[in-house]
Amino acid sequence: MTSPDSRYLATTRTWVETFVVAHDVCPFAGRELARGTIRYAGVAADDWETALLTLIEECERLDETPGIETTLLVLTRGVEDFDDYLDLLAIAEKLLTRQGYEGIYQLASFHPDYCFEDAEPDDPGNFTNRSPWPMLHLLREASLEQALAHYPDDPAQIPERNIAEMHRLGRDRLAETLVALRDETRRG
Repeated sequence: MTSPDSRYLATTRTWVETFVVAHDVCPFAGRELARGTIRYAGVAADDWETALLTLIEECERLDETPGIETTLLVLTRGVEDFDDYLDLLAIAEKLLTRQGYEGIYQLASFHPDYCFEDAEPDDPGNFTNRSPWPMLHLLREASLEQALAHYPDDPAQIPERNIAEMHRLGRDRLAETLVALRDETRRG
């Protein structure tokens, strides 16, 4: 029998393959997926202390393992509410700074109900940061800077291009895709 955590991680990998890479949401993700340098880890966030300790452990793992380029820490339960997730994210960012990781690792945020500050909840552009499950994405800042320096287009246009792609795909189609991924995990 497959463990619940492994189902969350498998769904997240499918989301990376079929959404992030397939729609070029992150123009650097395909390379890392092909190289096998994306780590998928899971932790329940109903105990924030445990979740935050796991985040620091993942930073330490990145310190010790240069072959891992990035980590997606999937929060399997506990921050289903977007506002709760944002509170945890704020604490996580402060913790990274206090632990000396500012400038070394950056957190990107993803949540099933992600909503940009000035956007309406139904705006398809929010799907650039919507994922099947809440997650904290640890990125190596040096690698990100290097990738951006070699990016052939203006990197500042990536978010605009992504938002345009989300509008082209449409809110209903995007929402159905996330629901299908979540349902797949629950059935697993």
